[in-house]
Amino acid sequence: MTGKTGQQERAAPAKLDLKRELKQLYNVSARDVAVVEVPRMSFLMLDGMGDPNTAQAYKDAVEALYSVAYTIKFALKKAEGIDYAVMPLEGLWWADGGRDAPRDQWHWTMMIMQPECVTGAWFARGVAQAEQKKALPALNEIRFESFEEGLAAQVMHIGPFADEGPTLERLHSFIVEQGYSFRGKHHEIYLSDPRRTAPEKMRTILRQPITRASSNGASQ
Repeated sequence: MTGKTGQQERAAPAKLDLKRELKQLYNVSARDVAVVEVPRMSFLMLDGMGDPNTAQAYKDAVEALYSVAYTIKFALKKAEGIDYAVMPLEGLWWADGGRDAPRDQWHWTMMIMQPECVTGAWFARGVAQAEQKKALPALNEIRFESFEEGLAAQVMHIGPFADEGPTLERLHSFIVEQGYSFRGKHHEIYLSDPRRTAPEKMRTILRQPITRASSNGASQ
């Protein structure tokens, strides 16, 4: 039997399965609304305003976020032997006029969750390396920040973004019927790539932070 080479003897990179580790947050039912406790996690984040279908600022934000996310992933794999799949794009949404406000008045924070091994130093390195590869207008607007959403209700929407209304109504009705109160910003997690997925098969997690009503009627 021949011996293994030094390269063959090296341990395979540690593969992190973040969706599996956080399955209660990313493997969501389309049938039942669930209440979850969302822990503090780190994200690449970028704020903006405008219609996501037409605003150049939105397109620039998404491109910059993915560029930095993949740059960090490959740098960590090369330097530390840590491998993981880049997590899906997520968005916090709000508008002064509520959900009926014109799309060009929507505010958003687009973000991509990062594993615990990603530090501020790795973020800075990722931004610097991404800047060397391509001119990205929104690159310097990205921040690396922790975010703790806490108690939230969520459900999976299957279908086009434009048809989210009934699923969102079901989510909101559940919150009210179960005696919870709304807080925070509407949160969406995009599990499908619209460039490769038929609209009727798109999967989007709809999440709403909530508070419990205490016995004396106050929210907790």
